[in-house]
Amino acid sequence: MTIAERPPVIDLRDVTRTFPGTPDVQALRAVDLRVDEGDYLSIVGPSGSGKSTMLNILGLLDRPTIGEYVLAGTPTKNLGDDERAAVRARSLGFVFQAFHLLPRRTVLENVMMPMLYSGTPRADREPRAREALRRVGLDHRVDFRPGVLSGGERQRVAVARAVVTRPRVLLADEPTGNLDRATTREIMELFEELHADGLTLVLITHDAHVAERATRTVRIADGRVEEVA
Repeated sequence: MTIAERPPVIDLRDVTRTFPGTPDVQALRAVDLRVDEGDYLSIVGPSGSGKSTMLNILGLLDRPTIGEYVLAGTPTKNLGDDERAAVRARSLGFVFQAFHLLPRRTVLENVMMPMLYSGTPRADREPRAREALRRVGLDHRVDFRPGVLSGGERQRVAVARAVVTRPRVLLADEPTGNLDRATTREIMELFEELHADGLTLVLITHDAHVAERATRTVRIADGRVEEVA
């Protein structure tokens, strides 16, 4: 089977998301988007363009008003909340601008946390967490708490936490928004290493310089998307 014949890992079909109001607000409008295994896609657009809504749809945190989302071969339209949570834990990793690390847990405990929900056997959790931290260059920080780490180190912990479950897709939402330029470059280089290892990445950003490092770019404006040549 060629790459073109393989089913996409993300397949949005005519997705519209409408929020009720006076008048109603269409945050996404008839979006078609295909992301194949091994893609590195950036979704770029200004504030208010629909990026956050797109992330929530892709992350199974929200549902389309119209249209269909097929994730890793699983149609998600009719899944209940528990089923969606199970698919999310199994198939998706998340990296956020604000890190979202638990301040009273060690680095190692933070990275182990998502494996509680992904079905990872208990005996495998600590070795996999340690390997994920080694992969991002923080195996010497396993017993530290997030509050004593730099911003770049905290984001590396967040990346380790996102990939420890071996997801089909890593979703990164403004992952460099709280970082200086030098640290941004380091985090983007880390993403590129993960992509080179075969991970599928979708990065949502307002920063054109960050977006252009991906191998594909989609621009979103007024809820509509278009591929950037």
